[in-house]
Formats: sequence, structure tokens, C-alpha cells
Amino acid sequence: MRSVTLLDGGMGQELVRRSKKPPTPMWSAQMMLDMPDLVEQLHGEFIDAGAQIITVNTYSATPERLERSGQGELFDVLQAAACDVAHRARESRKADDVDIAGCLPPLVASYHPELAPGAEDSRANYRRLVQAQADRVDLFLCETMGSVSEAVFAATAALESGKPVWVALSLDDNKPETLRSGEPWTAAVEALRNTGVTGLLLNCSRPETIDGQWQRFHATVDVHTGAYANGFTSVDALDVGGTVNVLEARQDLGPEAYARFALSWADNGAAMIGGCCEVGPDHIRYLHEKMG
Repeated sequence: MRSVTLLDGGMGQELVRRSKKPPTPMWSAQMMLDMPDLVEQLHGEFIDAGAQIITVNTYSATPERLERSGQGELFDVLQAAACDVAHRARESRKADDVDIAGCLPPLVASYHPELAPGAEDSRANYRRLVQAQADRVDLFLCETMGSVSEAVFAATAALESGKPVWVALSLDDNKPETLRSGEPWTAAVEALRNTGVTGLLLNCSRPETIDGQWQRFHATVDVHTGAYANGFTSVDALDVGGTVNVLEARQDLGPEAYARFALSWADNGAAMIGGCCEVGPDHIRYLHEKMG
């Protein structure tokens, strides 16, 4: 009844929780240094849960974020390590049918596109990310894009790889018809039209936010659509360079509750669904069972 590709869920929050260590500004990238086996284990759990795509754990390993933490020299090490553990997880499960997605996140901070670098630096550093991952991934996912320019710079760099490219836009939960930048999300759709991007998604916003925009979004986009929401009560407390312990997970968004949103997107045209922050393997397993 549904022909839907199932993505994995959020890595960063789950890794911090399982590590039982205080979060650092390097967030999930710190786990590549301290506990790479835990990252591999979580990738494997998402595969076991039914995910058909897992995303490399490089969300917080951009040049800008690493430089801010005084760890800029670790860029190549972290990129390679994240690709290695994703491949090991896939190989250990003998899951040749699972694809590995490269990750192109906001360069400076989630939810703060106003702090993004200028055009020249953005293009250069997205190209660095693409070059570091391109030989090890099956597609690229530009995720949590909060402005039109951020989405275009990331997508343009990814398209140069020749790999399939999906772009996921993050909506403002307080003003759902706009991106985090305040620009209408329709402007990003138009800017990406006819570029070669093969999927447009909504991500890292409350499921209610995505739900309210879904019908219009799906009707506006002329490529495959998808969505994967977060499970935060709010993201307003997260400062640039801060740590994720200031964010609170919702207590009303367990696997069954999340699935009601995600399956409604699938029933209304979504070709890809999954989860973002605070959506773990149990959520993905429940979705897989319901779609099966």
C-alpha cells in the first residue's frame, strides 16, 4: 500500500544519552573520538530496526564547528572515522541493500542560518565535506537547512559529486510557513527546482509543524518528498556553541505517537520517512512494522 524508503533516526541525542557522559559543544563528533564502537552499534540498531538508509555521524564535524572547539585539525580524521563505522555496521549486518548517506549540515549551528559563512566560505567548506565523504557514500543528505542560501550552497556542492542529492528543510516551529531564516519555504523549493536534486524533505521541526505544512509542501514539490521530525519540546534554548543538555525531550512522542504523524505523511505522498533528534531505533522499528 505504501512505497516508502525508511530512514534512520537521530544519532546525536541517542549517543549522548547512551554514553552517559556530559555533552560537549562537539556533540556527536566527540563520540567518534571517545566511543566509535557505540556509534557503530547505534547504526546497526537502526539497520536491525528496518532503516534502509543510515547517515554518517558527521553532523557536528564541520570545519566551522571544529575550529570553534579548537579541533580543526581533526576534520579529516572524523570524516573518515564516521564513514568507517557506518560501513562496518552495514557489513556486520550483511545489509548490502542499505544505503549510506553523506551528511551536509548547517556549517555553524542548527537553527541559526543568520550566522552561516559568506558565499565563498560556504561553497568551499561544503565542497570539503563532499570531497571527504563522496567515495564512501551512496547519496548525500543536506539536512536541517535553515535558509535558501544554505540549502543551495550545500546542494550545489553535493551535486558536483554525481551522487543522488536530497535536501531537508527545517521549518520555524513558531512560524511554520517559513524556514528558520524567516524566508518562505516555497522560496527554497523554487531555488532548488531543476537543479538535479532528487528529493526534498522537511526535518528537525516538531511533527505538528511538518503536519500543518505537509499537504501544501507535497503539492508544491516536483520531486520525491519526505519528512523526519524531531522530538524536542522546543529548540529555542540552544545557543550557538552551547550543549544539547539545555534541550528537553518530549514525553508524549513515543513510537506509536510518532508513527501517527509519520505514517500520515506516507499516506499522503511521502516517499521517505524517518526520524531526527530524540527519535530512536524503537521509533523506526515501530514504523517498519506498521509499513510491513
